[in-house]
Amino acid sequence: MNRANFRSRIIGTALSAALLVACTPVGPDFVRPNSPVVKEWIEVNSPSTGPSGLTSRSAPVVRWWETFNDPTLNKLIAEAYAQNLDLQVAGARVLQARAQLGIAFGELYPQSQAIGGSIERRQISENLGPISDINRIIPLDTEFSTSQVGFDAQWELDVWGAQRRGVQAARSNLALQVANYDDALVTLTGDVAALYVNIRALQESLSVSRENIQLQQESANLTELRFKNGVTTELDVQESQALLNNTKALVPAIESDLQQTKNALAVLLGATPSRMSGLLGSSGRIPSARSNVSVGVPAELLRRRPDVRAAELAAATQSAQVGIALADLYPQFILSGSIGVQASGGRDLFSAASTTGLANAGVVWNVLNYGRIKNNVRAQDAAYQALIANYQNTVLTAYSEVESAMVAYSQSRKQVGFYENSVAASRKAAEIAVDQYRDGAASYSRILNTQTALLRSQANLIEARQQVSSNLVAVYKGLGGGWQIRQNQEFLPETVLAEMAYRTDWGDLLQEAPTGVSLN
Repeated sequence: MNRANFRSRIIGTALSAALLVACTPVGPDFVRPNSPVVKEWIEVNSPSTGPSGLTSRSAPVVRWWETFNDPTLNKLIAEAYAQNLDLQVAGARVLQARAQLGIAFGELYPQSQAIGGSIERRQISENLGPISDINRIIPLDTEFSTSQVGFDAQWELDVWGAQRRGVQAARSNLALQVANYDDALVTLTGDVAALYVNIRALQESLSVSRENIQLQQESANLTELRFKNGVTTELDVQESQALLNNTKALVPAIESDLQQTKNALAVLLGATPSRMSGLLGSSGRIPSARSNVSVGVPAELLRRRPDVRAAELAAATQSAQVGIALADLYPQFILSGSIGVQASGGRDLFSAASTTGLANAGVVWNVLNYGRIKNNVRAQDAAYQALIANYQNTVLTAYSEVESAMVAYSQSRKQVGFYENSVAASRKAAEIAVDQYRDGAASYSRILNTQTALLRSQANLIEARQQVSSNLVAVYKGLGGGWQIRQNQEFLPETVLAEMAYRTDWGDLLQEAPTGVSLN
C-alpha cells in the first residue's frame, strides 16, 4: 500500500469515527424531579396569629445578619468566612471537582497517547553458523543496531455516549460541590449568629443574677438586723440565706455555659478560645432586628437554598451514571494507530524512506457479562431513584423548616411582651414586699416569694428575647440566605491558594470565577 492510500484510509476512519461519536448518548437525560409547590407562607400576616413581623413583599436580604445592626456580629461573620476550616474543606472539594471535570473532558479524546523512542544495539553469538545458500555461504552479521521514534494512540470511540455522560456527571458534580460549599456557608453564618445570640443572652443572665444577688443580700442584711433587735425570728435569717445562696449558685453554671459557648464559637472562627474575650467583651445585649422581616415568596426557596440545589445536582450526577452503565451493554469501538520513523543505525532515521505507520480498528463486546452489566444498570437506576426521592424530601423539609422557624419567631415575639409586663410587676411587688417587711406589715415569706418571682420573670424575659433573635436566625437560615457573599470570590483564602500553587502546578484552575456551574 502506498502512502497516499494509507493517508486516505486514516482520514476515512477518522470521519467514520466522528459520525459514530455523534450518536445520541444512551440513558436518561436529567429533568428536575417534580416537587410540591407552596404558594404562600402560613405565618406571613396570618389573621389567626395576628401581626407576625414577617412580610413577603420583598426578597430576603443577602447579608441578613446586618439587619441586627450589631458591628460585633458583622465582624464575627466576616472572620468566620475568612478562616473557618470546615468551609475550607468544602472549598478544596470544589477545586478537586474542577480537576476531575478536566479528566472527564480528556476521556473524549484518544485515551492512550505516547511518544517514544529507542536505540538498540545487538550482539549475536559468533558461534552461530553462517547462512548457507545453494551457490554460496553468507556470513552472519553478528553486530547491528536499530533506532526508532514514534507516536502511538488508542481511542475508544464514544459511540454510546459513555464519555459524554462522564462529562455530564463531572460537570454536575462540580456544581454539586459548589452547592455544598454554599450550604456550608449558610450553616456557618447561621451557627455563628446563633452562638453569638446565646453568648449575649448568657452575659445578660449573668448580669441579672448578680443584680438579684445584690438585692437579696440587702434583704438578708435586713433580716439579720431585725433578728438582732428581736423583732423577728431566726427563721427569716435562714430563709434569706437559702434564697441568696441559691441565686449565687446560678453564677458558676452561667459562667461555665458562657465559656463553653465561646469555645464553640472559636472553632467556627478558626481561632483559639483565648481570642474570644477580646472579640466579645465582658458584656453586651442580645441583638434584635427590625420589626418587619422580609421573607419573600415560597417559589424563591428552591433557588435560594443550596441544599435543595445540591440534592437536585446529586440526582443529575447519578442520572449520568445510569447512561454510563448502559453503554457497557453495547460493543466498544476502538481505534489505534502509530506513526514514526525506524531505521538500522541512526544515519537514515529521519529520511522519508524511514517512515512507518499502523492503523487498526477493533470491536470489543462483553456479551458473556450481560448479567453483571444489567444488574449494574439496575443498581445505578435504583440509586438514581433514591436521589429523586431525596430531592423531593429535601424540598418538603425546606418548607417545613422555614414554616417552623416563622411560627416560632412570631410566637416568641408575643412572649416578650408578656414577660416584660411580668418583670415590671414582679419588680414592683418585690419593692412593696421589702417596704412592708421593714415596717412590720408583712412576713418575710412575702419577700421570699416576690424576689423568687422577679428572678424567674427576668430569666424568662431573657430567654424569650433570645428565642426571638435565634428564631429569626433560623428563618434566614431556612430561607438559604448568606451564601451569596462568596460570589466573585475564590473558594479558598489567598494564602491557601498560594500554598497550593507553590506545591502543585494548578494552571488556571485556581483562578476560575466561582459564580456557579451550568448543567448545559
